[in-house]
Amino acid sequence: MRSLSAAALVLLGAAAPPSGFAAAFVPANTFTPRSASPASVLGMATEIDDKTEVREYFNNEGFNRWNKIYSESDEVNNVQLDIRNGHDQTIQKILGWIEDDGDISGKSVCDCGCGVGSLAIPLAQMGAKISASDISDAMASEAAERAKSMGISNAKFYTSDLESVTGKYDTVTCVDVAIHYPTEKMSEMVGHLCSLANDRVLISFAPKTWYYSALKKVGELFPGPSKTTRAYLHEEEVVRDALRKAGFEVAREEMTATNFYFSRLLEAKRVA
Repeated sequence: MRSLSAAALVLLGAAAPPSGFAAAFVPANTFTPRSASPASVLGMATEIDDKTEVREYFNNEGFNRWNKIYSESDEVNNVQLDIRNGHDQTIQKILGWIEDDGDISGKSVCDCGCGVGSLAIPLAQMGAKISASDISDAMASEAAERAKSMGISNAKFYTSDLESVTGKYDTVTCVDVAIHYPTEKMSEMVGHLCSLANDRVLISFAPKTWYYSALKKVGELFPGPSKTTRAYLHEEEVVRDALRKAGFEVAREEMTATNFYFSRLLEAKRVA
């Protein structure tokens, strides 16, 4: 379930963005330690609820909505079309970087929150060995079907939340997913992505600025019936600091901003 920008989600009536969605939430846990304080118990419940909401949304109504957005369907409104264009710009920037490098063929790529395969499929077509996951079974299954229809055999799609993904890969990608991840868990999520990567991590997120924060608050004043997931903006320095602590350094960066889609893209390479 690749997610979109906070503004996009709010304006679409879904507090969480769209697109590839390997949400990185803490696994649901029914055990509560006796020593846990009321505040900590509340925090655990919030994290579990976030993860459950995102999974259920993108397996049901969210899947139907975002599958149309991330396709060539004409059944989209102007806002959804704008989001489609914004997300595609982010994907094209990543593909452009990789094409310029000219060394992806034969390399292993882990796409966390693959959604319907917007990034994983073209990377597979470029010769990469793809392992792509999404918390939504509907999304991962759709991505697998799209890849199969194109005759792609070097891509594996499966259902998993982000923190359950394991292994080692040359490149790890996580595009438009962080908006579903609680602020206090962002550093941990980035660290986990880095632990999977031998060489490079590509991550995008909705940046927390006064403008985007204000836009999000305005959107929250008009909740729609399908608003079922929370949206989180993240301070860019927090993400950069987490990358540095994991031994990575930002090599390239981009910002995509359309009317309803806002996403900061960072490419970080291992230096330690």
